Amino acid sequence: MGRKFLIIDDSALMRRVISDIIKQISDYEVLDLAYNGLEGFDRLVAKPGYYDLVILDINMPRMNGLEVLENLRKNNMNETVVVVSTVVKEGAAETIRALELGAVDFLTKPENFYEVKSDMFSTKLLSLIEVVTGNDIKKKNLTKPIETVKTTPKAPAVRPEVRETVKAVNRDRAMGDCIVALACSTGGPKSLQSVINKLPKNLAAPVVLVQHMPKGFTASLAKRLDMISEVTVTEAAEGDVLENGHVYIAPGGMHIRVEYVNGKHVIRYDNSPPVGGLKPYANIMYESLIDTNYKDYVCVVLTGMGADGTKGITSLKASGKKTYVISQDEETCVVYGMPRSIYEAGQSDEVQPLEKIAESITKNVGVM
Repeated sequence: MGRKFLIIDDSALMRRVISDIIKQISDYEVLDLAYNGLEGFDRLVAKPGYYDLVILDINMPRMNGLEVLENLRKNNMNETVVVVSTVVKEGAAETIRALELGAVDFLTKPENFYEVKSDMFSTKLLSLIEVVTGNDIKKKNLTKPIETVKTTPKAPAVRPEVRETVKAVNRDRAMGDCIVALACSTGGPKSLQSVINKLPKNLAAPVVLVQHMPKGFTASLAKRLDMISEVTVTEAAEGDVLENGHVYIAPGGMHIRVEYVNGKHVIRYDNSPPVGGLKPYANIMYESLIDTNYKDYVCVVLTGMGADGTKGITSLKASGKKTYVISQDEETCVVYGMPRSIYEAGQSDEVQPLEKIAESITKNVGVM
């Protein structure tokens, strides 16, 4: 049997259309349909870890999609869920919340019959399914052991050659001494909650952050993270002067660079085309740091598909900048793609589980 799907949607039309699209691929099989969130959740409880992918709507009777995700989390059920809903267009806040609760990606549901039946929607859905059910997805079923899992060799938390230099930093830093540059993709919004909200308010560095998201969603992500964090979190704006203890998230649909101008480091927008379909693109951010004037550079790579970040960080190190790289470990990644790439390129100085990333950043940056 190939990949198994569960569709949870209160629209009979959408259940049928999504089923027909999925069935175009011989290796895909829609095993179950649910017409509301409660029925869908009951099916997941009855068959934990059985489905390769769950297609989930948000606005449904009895139990909505966010409540389904909340209940999955409460019961330690790590199902692979993609949200397909009109809400992802009309209300980015609900989408961010869905991603925080464990959904791995999302797609806007068409608003009329003609769009629903269009080749564009079919192509987007199949492409998304291919990405999130690929080999990089770490499907974990906590209700029973996984006996056959291929993994990369376990990396040491800190590489031996730098172990002696990594220790708690309790020193004052001058403004402009250090910068943290962070990149993440699939699984990022949820993971960022475990990193950004653990950073101290007096962190002795600004943080520039690329999360792969489309236009219109990063503002909501920034607002949500700002509400739960000690550091200030905003969507990066053209001309922002970087300040310690402040996180700047690249806007969806826009690359960002960091420039050194008149003794200050500022955000610059870069409206060049997407790279590999990605905009913002982390490599552009990292490569821009080569011409900045910081003394120390702490680069962080979290969960995500692909290899964005590796080229830019490699170039930054090769430029002679004092660069320290922290990558997330395989076990705690939703998708072990971007961290795998940076580690296999030999650029990771430290490999840590998600819950240790903020501590590692603070140790290397220090506080004011």
